[in-house]
Amino acid sequence: MEKKTILAVVLSSIVLIVSFMIQNYYVMRNQQRALIEREMQESSHVQAAETERVLENTPLSTPETEPSFQTALSAPVQPSSGAGMQTDDTVLPETITVETDLYTAVLTNAGGDMVSFNWKDPRHGTDVDLILSGDNPARAFAIAFGDHNAVPVSDYFHVNRISEYEIEFYRDFLAQPGSNERFRLIKRYDFVPTEYLFRLTVTLDGGFSVQGFNFAGNAYTLSFGPQIGPRFVKLDNIYDYRHLSIFTNGKRKDVKVNEIIDRPVSWASISGKYFAFIARPLAPESKFVFTNKEEPGITPTSRLNLIRPAVNNMFKIVDTYQFYLGPKTLEALSKYNNGDNSFNIREANFSEIASSKGIWGILSPLERLLKWLLMIFYTLVPNYGIAIILLVLLIKILFFPLTKKGSEATLRMQALTPKIKEIQEKYKSDPQKLRMEMGKFYQQEGYNPMSGCLPMLLQLPIFIAMYNLFNNHFDLRGAGFIPGWIPDLSIPEFIVEFKNFKVPIVGWTALRALPFIYVGSQLVYSKVTQMPGQQSNAQMKMMMYILPIVFFFILYDVPSGLLIYWIFSNLLTLVQQLIINRYILIKKAAEAEANANSAQNTPPPKIVPPKKKKKK
Repeated sequence: MEKKTILAVVLSSIVLIVSFMIQNYYVMRNQQRALIEREMQESSHVQAAETERVLENTPLSTPETEPSFQTALSAPVQPSSGAGMQTDDTVLPETITVETDLYTAVLTNAGGDMVSFNWKDPRHGTDVDLILSGDNPARAFAIAFGDHNAVPVSDYFHVNRISEYEIEFYRDFLAQPGSNERFRLIKRYDFVPTEYLFRLTVTLDGGFSVQGFNFAGNAYTLSFGPQIGPRFVKLDNIYDYRHLSIFTNGKRKDVKVNEIIDRPVSWASISGKYFAFIARPLAPESKFVFTNKEEPGITPTSRLNLIRPAVNNMFKIVDTYQFYLGPKTLEALSKYNNGDNSFNIREANFSEIASSKGIWGILSPLERLLKWLLMIFYTLVPNYGIAIILLVLLIKILFFPLTKKGSEATLRMQALTPKIKEIQEKYKSDPQKLRMEMGKFYQQEGYNPMSGCLPMLLQLPIFIAMYNLFNNHFDLRGAGFIPGWIPDLSIPEFIVEFKNFKVPIVGWTALRALPFIYVGSQLVYSKVTQMPGQQSNAQMKMMMYILPIVFFFILYDVPSGLLIYWIFSNLLTLVQQLIINRYILIKKAAEAEANANSAQNTPPPKIVPPKKKKKK
């Protein structure tokens, strides 16, 4: 309930903020279109005059800071290399597509940005756009002159397609409003068809007229965003999330939004449940900042901004960045540790993104073992739903001896309960004496009070590792179980989906079957495994019925794979318990029969006649 209230407040705030952003966006876009149309219709002389007039009438600075520069297309400047540029000022919109077996990248000459990066699903033949946009088209790897609050460059660039996988964008900009000093911005993308990692080189070339690049204290900001895909319903930080992290001093650390990171960083990343974006700057001066400013049609955003500090007394700067955009799997990321990649990168530690932290990190070896077993079952039966059931069955078989001992210990505890209560009542006013007497009693009876809990404690790490495995295992994404009902184990299933409707308070958008099956299996399991003395216990009755209902609401929107694991774990545990109960009953009957036979075979005690008294 509290989350829904917070969400309502956030959405209300977003409406106010976004309305202002939309208004600003459309005003700026209309102004740009009008300017381009005038440039195409008028002569080059009129164009240049008009551009200077626009720059002069645009507010470029405040009394407190240096100018925040806008851009204008001008006559070409000769770079230091001596290569020229065409003098045609009319640049039309253009998109460039780079196609590989792994992805399809779409670039635009509006700013030289990337608007789409479609990851190709090799198993299902579907694409996932890893650059998630809202109502406005996405523009990743945009450059703004200044810090991350400056307006990104949106002018149309000239395009030079060097090869099938090498694309270069370039354009000239005025260094000062009203001056003839110009510099050239060059953005070059280098893709490799067998890698999810690509290189982006940013060049600011002032020729011999512009010495230094300082726009409000920074040279430029290169940003990725507004969000990494795929699309999501909500980010609850459990079943779907965006983690912001950096790798510094040999460790991965989580960072906060809007925190300026100016210390040396090997890489920074935005990672979701199945995919990750990693920025690895080869310019050590770069600073990082993550932002989540809302945009129309997408809330929240996750932008990564790389800020290049100002450069003085240099005519040219060339900065190289390496970006990874692809699956968050150890198989895809570990190749950048051993140099087995086209860029000869070693010890990049990208695989840290796929490793769990905290308690999850401690259990990572166990999680990898379970994943290995799951993949073995999948190779035998190519259905991940059945593979999950077989994995649960294997675990139950392996833990059967411990479970049996735990059940026997529980029954032994029931037999000792009357004596324990007697001791507790006798020494209730003396805790120290009570502990001593209880210790003596357990020692005499040869009973360890932890023996009933130990099997459950040993299975707890497996339960946690299984939970994390089924919630994050990449191969479960898009993996079906039952056609027509459970087409994807990584998302919640549904029988009926509510169109344009949410259930009040809980916010459900569909009627699901697995949560109801889970509750039923949990109730039956609790009923069968209930100990004899618990039927009349009001608290135990409440726990037996209330807890499954509480978990019903908690687990309603979890991935189908998790619920299949829990349901079949309950059912197999139920069968296991019935077998154990039958074994214990047979064992008790055998012991009772043995005691009875022992009593029958015992000879009656001899009666010794009393000695006769001697007569005196």
